[in-house]
Amino acid sequence: MITFCISTYNNLDYLKIAVDSVRKNSYYKDAPFIIHAENCTDGTNEWLFENQNKYNLTLLVEPETIVVRGIGGGMNVCADHVETEYICFLHSDFYVTTNWDKELLDLFNKYPNERLWVNSWRVEPNMFETSQTTPGNIVVPKDSFGEYHYNFDSNVFNQWASEFMTDNDIEIPRGLGVSGVIRKTDWDSIGGNDPIFAPTSWDDHDLFLRMHMGGFRFITTTKSLVYHFGARGSHRLEENNNQSSSRQQISEQKNARKFFEKWGGMPIFDEYGQIIGIQ
Repeated sequence: MITFCISTYNNLDYLKIAVDSVRKNSYYKDAPFIIHAENCTDGTNEWLFENQNKYNLTLLVEPETIVVRGIGGGMNVCADHVETEYICFLHSDFYVTTNWDKELLDLFNKYPNERLWVNSWRVEPNMFETSQTTPGNIVVPKDSFGEYHYNFDSNVFNQWASEFMTDNDIEIPRGLGVSGVIRKTDWDSIGGNDPIFAPTSWDDHDLFLRMHMGGFRFITTTKSLVYHFGARGSHRLEENNNQSSSRQQISEQKNARKFFEKWGGMPIFDEYGQIIGIQ
């Protein structure tokens, strides 16, 4: 039915939370689960091998990667090993809530004849001064549920999430980042992520623009909810004096130029923050 996929790089503390929550809170608890680990030096590889049987994981470990794949490239590697009808891409700093996966797959039954990319609504701690709530993404004070792996209170968040999903039934036409559920055949037909944007940044704009041109419907729903620790896999705030890592900053600058060179302009977004064209 569905395969869960995570690509990670030196993000062990949050990866542990993500993997555990997927196995505990998913409706399809026994679904295949692929982890791609790229050039990790923080103990990720060792933890994965030690816990492979516990979480029933398929491991794609690259301890010394000559070509830097990044998040998008890691997604491509995972997708190449998927044999189910659906692929579910997750970030390594997600905490997923009860039946989050079933709610997303139900959308494919609701829109059976359309090409879909579907997302869970997100909740994020306010890790950046410029952060603000946007369609599909709720920014909360840091102390609401905890902003770090060591102070995150899953019980408090689960209670809040249950009430939120009960009280809200909203679908918006937006895709959120390089995470979501898609049919494997649609992923293959669109060509996955463009490796020129490795290791991070702008690959989602490029992917979603191609999907937009290919007639995809984007859906983010309140019936499925995840806690996102604020792109901790790429920004590494606690390791860089609460600032985005130099790797992230350099990549954002370079990839903005690469996007412009590829498409001949910069992206245009609609009122939901979804890319719809080039200006």
